[in-house]
Amino acid sequence: MTKPAVAPSQILAHLARRFADISDFQRMSEGEESQAFGFGDAGSPYIARINHSSAGFEKDRFLFQRFASADLPIPPIVTIDPLGDGDHWCCVSRRAAGITLEDMAVADLPAILDPVSKILDAIAGADTAGTSGFGPFDASGVGRFRNWRDFLLAGNEDCRDWGKAAIQVDMGRVRAILDRTGQLVAHCPEIRKLVHGDFGSNNVLADAGRITGVIDWSEALLGDPLYDVANILFWRPWLDCMEQQAHFFESSQPDRLHHRQRLVCFQLRIGIEVLYDAALEGSDADMSWALARCEDIAEAN
Repeated sequence: MTKPAVAPSQILAHLARRFADISDFQRMSEGEESQAFGFGDAGSPYIARINHSSAGFEKDRFLFQRFASADLPIPPIVTIDPLGDGDHWCCVSRRAAGITLEDMAVADLPAILDPVSKILDAIAGADTAGTSGFGPFDASGVGRFRNWRDFLLAGNEDCRDWGKAAIQVDMGRVRAILDRTGQLVAHCPEIRKLVHGDFGSNNVLADAGRITGVIDWSEALLGDPLYDVANILFWRPWLDCMEQQAHFFESSQPDRLHHRQRLVCFQLRIGIEVLYDAALEGSDADMSWALARCEDIAEAN
C-alpha cells in the first residue's frame, strides 16, 4: 500500500477539533507507510501520524498499555480517529524527547550503545502473559502463527506470490536463500517473547545519553528476541547506527552473538521480506541490495 498523501491543511483542521491551542505544526521525518507531523498543544508536544488503516495504531496502543515502563519507554497514544475522508486514520501520541538513532551524528552514537542494549533486554523480558500465538500479532495480542517455525518458514516460495513482482527476480538465487533458511530453521527453538521486529534505527529515540522512546510497533512479533539482534546485524552495512550497534555486540557483549545459526536464519528471513517487498514495489536498487546482502550472509556462514 502506498504512503498517504493527505494535505497538511486537512490534517491541521482535523487536529483543531480535538486540540484547542495548536502551535508549531510541522512535517516530521516519516516512515514507509505513514505521514507524520509534530505539533504542540498547551505546552505539550505531540506527534500526529496518518495511515490508510488504524491497525498499526491500535497495536501501538496495545503495546503502550501492556508493556510501557520506566525500562521500556513507549509513548502513550492519545487519540485514534478516522480522518473524515473515509480513506485515512489519524493517530496522535505524546512526542518523546530526542532524535532517532538513525538521525544521530556518528560521533554521538557510542554514548548510547549500552543504553540501547538495555532496551533490547527490557523488550525480551516483557511479560507476555495474556498473549497467544507466534509471529506478528494483532491489537489483542493474538499471534498469526501456531509456532515460531511456521513464522520463519512463511518466507518460503510457496507462501509468496513472486509472480506479482513489478520487476524481474532471479528465482534461482532466491531459492538458494530460501533453501538455506529452511535448513537453519531446525536450529531455532520455540521461544515466545516480545520482539519489536524493526529495532535499532528510526524507531528508537535518544536524548542526552538515554533512550526516551521506542516507537512504531507495527512489526512487533511474539517469538525469539534474537530476531531484534538479527535485524541490527542484517542492516549493519546500510546504516551507521546499525554498524555501531553490531560492533558493540562483537566487542562488548559477545554473548548476544553466540547462537550463530539462529542469527543467520533470522537475518535471511528478514532479508527475504525486504527482497519481496522491494520486488512488489518495483524498487530494483533495493531488491538488488537485499539479494546481495542475503547471499553475503549465507556464504559467510
